[in-house]
Amino acid sequence: MQVIFESRDTEGRQFQALAEQRVRFVLRRLSWLVPQASIRLSDVNGPRGGIDKRCQVEFTTQGNGRIVSTAMAADWRAALEGALSRAARRIVRSVQRSQVRERTQPRQRPFAADL
Repeated sequence: MQVIFESRDTEGRQFQALAEQRVRFVLRRLSWLVPQASIRLSDVNGPRGGIDKRCQVEFTTQGNGRIVSTAMAADWRAALEGALSRAARRIVRSVQRSQVRERTQPRQRPFAADL
C-alpha cells in the first residue's frame, strides 16, 4: 500500500512517520482493498491554538471508489485517529453492503431445455 503524506505545518511534518504507521496498522486487514492512502494535516488558524488541527484521510479503494474522511481536534494525533476510524468504518460498511447485494441477488434458474 502506498501512503502519501502532506503537511505545510512544521509540527505536522514531524508527525509523518507516526501517521504512516497508524494508517498501516488501521488498514492491516483491509490493505488488499486500499492500494493508496493519502493523509493531509493542516492547522486551520495557525499558532493561535484551540481545536484547529485538521486531518483529512483519503483512501482509494478497489471497486468502491474514493473514501474521504476529515476530523478536527486540539492535537494532531486525535485528529488522525478520528479521521482514520471514520474512514475504516466506511470501508467496512461498503464491503458489507456489496456482500449483502451479492447474496440477495436472485439465482438464475436453469431453463427446462438445459436440464
